[in-house]
Amino acid sequence: MNQAFGEQGLDFSGHSSSKAVEILVVSELVRRVAGLLEREFPLLRVRGEISNLSLASSGHLYFSLKDRLSQIRCVMFRTKAQSLGFRPKEGDLVDVLAQLCVYEPRGDMQLQIENMRPAGQGNLQLQYLRLRQKLQAEGLFDQDRKRPLPALPKAIGVITSLQAAALRDVLATLAQRMPSIPVVIYPASVQGLAAPQELIDALRLANTRLDCEVLLLVRGGGSIEDLWAFNDEALARSIAASTIPVVAGIGHESDVCLADFAADARAPTPTAAAAQVCPTWQSLQAQLEGRVQTMQLRWQSYLRRLEQVTDHLSRQLKAPSQHLQARALAWHALSQRLRPPPLERLSQKLEMQAETLRQRMMQSLQNRQMSLEAYERQFALLSPQRVLERGYAIALDESGKVVSDSLQVKDGDRLNLRFAKGAVHAIVSADGESRTG
Repeated sequence: MNQAFGEQGLDFSGHSSSKAVEILVVSELVRRVAGLLEREFPLLRVRGEISNLSLASSGHLYFSLKDRLSQIRCVMFRTKAQSLGFRPKEGDLVDVLAQLCVYEPRGDMQLQIENMRPAGQGNLQLQYLRLRQKLQAEGLFDQDRKRPLPALPKAIGVITSLQAAALRDVLATLAQRMPSIPVVIYPASVQGLAAPQELIDALRLANTRLDCEVLLLVRGGGSIEDLWAFNDEALARSIAASTIPVVAGIGHESDVCLADFAADARAPTPTAAAAQVCPTWQSLQAQLEGRVQTMQLRWQSYLRRLEQVTDHLSRQLKAPSQHLQARALAWHALSQRLRPPPLERLSQKLEMQAETLRQRMMQSLQNRQMSLEAYERQFALLSPQRVLERGYAIALDESGKVVSDSLQVKDGDRLNLRFAKGAVHAIVSADGESRTG
């Protein structure tokens, strides 16, 4: 994109020039200037007053640093801004550690801030950060040790200077919201070397007398030196050890002290602290009306449940006559079961049992008769008489025993030969013949 006129070309005034002139586009020029600035001014320490302060949604801080004669734009990116130990505000005089650079889209020279602290307050800020880290590590600022505030305190204590404008603001706010609540003032210095001990003494007095249910520790705004009494370590420990809940309302919303972290609650201003512990009579009236309405609804619901229970019990409840009738029926049934049966029913029952027994005996006799006949037929088939009727004879010795083998007899033995009809006597001979007689 760069171009150059020839050695015999013309310059912009129309005069002839023997030297070539390079033409730069704007972005190239800005880059070269930015490079020169970054090399010439690597890191700068600059003091100035903050103006046109803006916090972007991205978390970046944009502002200008100025003095009586000049100003320069500044940017502090979110990661750097989050590590600040204080909240910068319009008009603060600060010392910054920054890189001088050029914002190329506009060609503006600006400072890119790496670190920032209040001017002339570096030592105090460092002490504050170290002490806060120490007390936080001890658990002095833990949320679980903080006490709840009373919903409607019987009395409110205020620890501040009698000459402080914050006291007038607090008293006016309390009188406007709930004038019936007593206010007890514990005077103490809120600035200077004696202030921390006086504040501690006021806290101890309030905890000894116990004539209020919540304490307001308040002071108006000021510089870090003005508010330094509220960064005292002993005061922070006394606030944490108080048996009465403490609400801190010190300075403006951007002012943060160790007393704020040690207190049970923090308000951005003294007026806000008074409003935090004291409800308005209008809000109490609204709460009362709401509770009355809730009680009415609950009472109506309870009555409806009682009506349902009554209806259910009434359906189960019987008249005395019904109970007497049911008892009479039960007594009659029981008497019928206990009354002895009449003789006729006993006679009928005996006759029925006798008939049943007779039928069973007849059936048993018939079964036995049939069995005997079957045995008789079997015995007839096996009878020796039937064998003899077919032409056979039975030889019996003199003792009446059956002779079934010829070896059982000898010559001269007498045998009895029995036939189907009649019997004869025979004598055994040696030649195998027998003689009958």
